[in-house]
Amino acid sequence: MRSPLMISTLAYEGFARSVAQRLYAQTGVEVELAQVERRLFPDGERYQRVLSEVHERSVILVGGTVSDADTLCLYDLACACVKYGARRLELCIPYFGYSTMERATKAGEVVTAKTRARLLSAIPLADRGNHFYLLDLHSEGIPHYFEGDVTAQHLSARGPLLARLKEINGGDFVLGSADSGRAKWVEAFADALGVDAALILKRRLSDRQTEVSSINAHVEGRVVVLYDDMIRTGSSLIQASRAYREAGASAVWAACSHGVFPRGAWERLQAEGGFEAVLSTNSHPRAQALQAEGLELIDVAPVFAEALAARAM
Repeated sequence: MRSPLMISTLAYEGFARSVAQRLYAQTGVEVELAQVERRLFPDGERYQRVLSEVHERSVILVGGTVSDADTLCLYDLACACVKYGARRLELCIPYFGYSTMERATKAGEVVTAKTRARLLSAIPLADRGNHFYLLDLHSEGIPHYFEGDVTAQHLSARGPLLARLKEINGGDFVLGSADSGRAKWVEAFADALGVDAALILKRRLSDRQTEVSSINAHVEGRVVVLYDDMIRTGSSLIQASRAYREAGASAVWAACSHGVFPRGAWERLQAEGGFEAVLSTNSHPRAQALQAEGLELIDVAPVFAEALAARAM
């Protein structure tokens, strides 16, 4: 039987190499990294061609829904792999976006997380099935948006994150939330770390504006590590950092599962100057790019390698 073939979208080539290396270290299975020809036609249409042999092989496809274009690249590659005879298809998605529209709150709203899951569910089935691996989803219900005979597995970055957090200030800190929406995650992480948890309570001033009303824990003279599942604009994080420092925190760190950092977000965090360091997993290509500018990366490739190994690649 030929070795598994690993294919990635352009934005995740480095991440795919890391998963292949980790998978070999765990199982001794050599994974071939596929060659993909890519270019744009004059009108912007994308050309993709998998140059490596796909027929009768297990294919591991790595990519994220970083943008609609990236989502379609992932979809197109997956469809081509099945068309050309992939025996089974394992889709590793370190970042599944669309968390802003994961549910409808008003009549007529489009639940984009669900429509994208349906799109990916429409990838033709390989002979031995299609399996999705998704990391630290904003909503626990998203795997249930996938339809048909595919399976969607929710992976956790908890292991690598906790290992790094334990090193901060010798493990002596308060784990804080940026808002109440992540309270359960923060409390679970704090229990695992054996540290105190601090939660921020906010008062809504308008549809777009909130302010911190109180903090439920004593943080004076202590290091606070803020955790959120993702950092986007950074506004909640900055507001929370100010509140903890005003409450007497001696230092504030920030950590997240997904460093999205759209244009200007990283610069705002840097300008704030209120963080000892900001940590993110390497699940998003923007976070990978910001490593050179001081963002500390935590590798979650081993999480995917472990999950793939458990499926007896």
